[in-house]
Amino acid sequence: MMGAEKRRLLVARGWLQAVAIVLLFGFTVMGILAYKTYQDEPPIPAAVVEPAGQVLFTGGDIIAGQQIFLRNGLMEYGTIFGHGAYLGPDFTADYLHRAALEAEADYGGAHSDRARQQTIADFKANRYDPATGRLVYSAAQAQAYGDMVRHYAAFFAQPSDRTGLRPRPITNASKIRQLTAFFSWSAWAASALRPGLPYSYTNNWPPEPLVGNHASADAVVWSVISLIALLGGIGLLLAVFGRWNLLGWHGKERAKITFRSPGTVALTPAQRSTAWFFFVMAALFLLQTLLGGASEHYRADISSFFGLPLARWLPFNIARTWHIQLAIFWVATSFLAAGIFLVPMIAGREPRHQAKLAYALLGALVIVVVGSLAGEYAGIEGWMRHAWQWFGDQGFEYLDLGRFWQILLSLGLVFWVGILFRGLRQRLRQEQVGNMPWLFFFAALAIPAFYAVGLLAHPAENFTTTDFWRFWVVHLWVEDFLELFTTVMVAYLFVLLGVVHERVALAMIYLDVILYSAGGVIGTMHHLYFSGEPAAHMALGAFFSAAEVIPLTFLTLEAWSFLQLGAVQEAGARTRFPHFWAVMFLAAVGFWNFLGAGIFGFLINLPIVSYYEIGTALTPNHGHAAMMGVYGMLAVGLALFCLRYMIPEERWSDRAAKTGFWSLNLGLAWMVFASLFPLGILQLYYSVNDGYFYARSLKSLTNRTNVLITWLRLPGDVLFIAGGVLPILYLTWAGVRHRKAQAGAEEADASLFTEVVEAGGPRP
Repeated sequence: MMGAEKRRLLVARGWLQAVAIVLLFGFTVMGILAYKTYQDEPPIPAAVVEPAGQVLFTGGDIIAGQQIFLRNGLMEYGTIFGHGAYLGPDFTADYLHRAALEAEADYGGAHSDRARQQTIADFKANRYDPATGRLVYSAAQAQAYGDMVRHYAAFFAQPSDRTGLRPRPITNASKIRQLTAFFSWSAWAASALRPGLPYSYTNNWPPEPLVGNHASADAVVWSVISLIALLGGIGLLLAVFGRWNLLGWHGKERAKITFRSPGTVALTPAQRSTAWFFFVMAALFLLQTLLGGASEHYRADISSFFGLPLARWLPFNIARTWHIQLAIFWVATSFLAAGIFLVPMIAGREPRHQAKLAYALLGALVIVVVGSLAGEYAGIEGWMRHAWQWFGDQGFEYLDLGRFWQILLSLGLVFWVGILFRGLRQRLRQEQVGNMPWLFFFAALAIPAFYAVGLLAHPAENFTTTDFWRFWVVHLWVEDFLELFTTVMVAYLFVLLGVVHERVALAMIYLDVILYSAGGVIGTMHHLYFSGEPAAHMALGAFFSAAEVIPLTFLTLEAWSFLQLGAVQEAGARTRFPHFWAVMFLAAVGFWNFLGAGIFGFLINLPIVSYYEIGTALTPNHGHAAMMGVYGMLAVGLALFCLRYMIPEERWSDRAAKTGFWSLNLGLAWMVFASLFPLGILQLYYSVNDGYFYARSLKSLTNRTNVLITWLRLPGDVLFIAGGVLPILYLTWAGVRHRKAQAGAEEADASLFTEVVEAGGPRP
């Protein structure tokens, strides 16, 4: 309606002001921390020399070694500064421990007090001269570097059945020397004291008594303050909840609703196109879970896959690279489809040719998925010499895909936002900027904006800086802005179904944004305690990441009413609620959000715990429970909601939806509680009792107890894949095979319920 007056803002303007203040504060602090990162990152010396002045390696060698590390997918095998994959060693800790042993032996051996003290003095001394750019190693450190070059030459020349990598992945002597230079630099940053401070560039991580690395005072103090912040925040939340009862998905409990049968809801061409999105989603989901099972098998038997030499064709680092990337791809595919599906219901119409644009987006998505996965394989296998970082494997965990594919995916997400805007344009003209249609658009716009930040992570930059920007994607993109889009979509679902008043849903969205962003933006720093950042990053990351648990507690308090929405409405409605299993998946999101992101996340976020735990199985324990439990369950729930309108009643299977729900949730719980969590606790025990180096070694990972616990995961994996993923794949195929005919007009019938009558009379 051109010229029509805009609909008024449905909530008080104080909500907008509060959101603006929280976001402005959070990103101002993040800007300051970005500046501090560049100022205080561990320096890369122009040259590292022995006492006589002979050059051991240069800054160019360090960067070249870092690129060799990334190009060969070694961050998806082991870790650096604690970040990466968990089959191989942490190469920072590995080099530091072995080099310290060599130095100690050079000074007289483990039984000599003088040798121990001199070794500590050597590694703690910071002999970097910023004026000349030269770093002087002691004679013992220089000798250890030569020994470590020979060690890694032997390590990377081993066959697959001993390492899980492709056979003899790095044999070139020059590359081995450069790779060792990168490991040596990271170990120097982990042990040498920051100028004028009593701890190293990595806040004394890893714990290594051979070089005098022990938990810093900051790690202990900020852990205590984090606990205080958590308990105080939850207490305040409970007080507010009890005093005003402002929180919750309180819907139209007194209303009588006639839910429209899904078969009577006409679909637009673009809505019908999403059936193919969901089928692609389920196919990628299946492939991702199979790769997850294969990569986990390496921890149970590194030499073979039930008698097959799997590592010859699918090395561990390729399997894990694909497993991680596909997790992002299949969840994102569901989100893209759900956005396209909801737009006509929000706008009440669909512009012409919207379906063609949707199919173009799907085609581009398939090209990115296939192209990036093929490029990652070719890059890690060494088939790309020059264009590896553009078309092959860029090498950063979660940002493994080449920069070309990364840019293409970012542009695809922008194109998706354009599709949404095209459909919402007329509705947006009628709404105040703070109302739900605009929030839906802004939440969608944030997805490509914050994914594109990952382009600032570059293989040729200081690793500390690249990790800082990488975690803007891993944390901010996933845990804040995907969470925002999730909240808006779920709110809109219930508004469209008539079970929540729009004003209540809008207030809930603002409340969630405030609660999540208050801790989630600055809380990004909890990933970077030991990556070469100053202690200020640890302090702020610890304090604000504790605040992230507060909104998760809030969701748990509301989980019961969230779960009962469908049942409550069905009891008072005149027709059966058609989305019971979709709502069950959304309820599971609340459960896993609290357990996976909240409890398991906070467990590893305390600096003093993370100091010993980072890079152990407690990290993927949190990752699986949070990523699959929150975004995976939500992706499936959104798919079921949309498919319910596409699949004719006689073709719809509640049994498949029910089987998929229970199998996915029980299978995930089995993975977590029967395998990942006990493995993580054991590894944490080994780290504290026997040393971090031992806890991360293959010798520790392959001991009898750990292997047995790893095998115990198998029934959960089988249940998850066979009972969970396959029924979802069947439903998505039914959506493609049997989807209803499209509406003849461009107008969309957005009414999913009718005859809303209040108990006291007609609805105003």
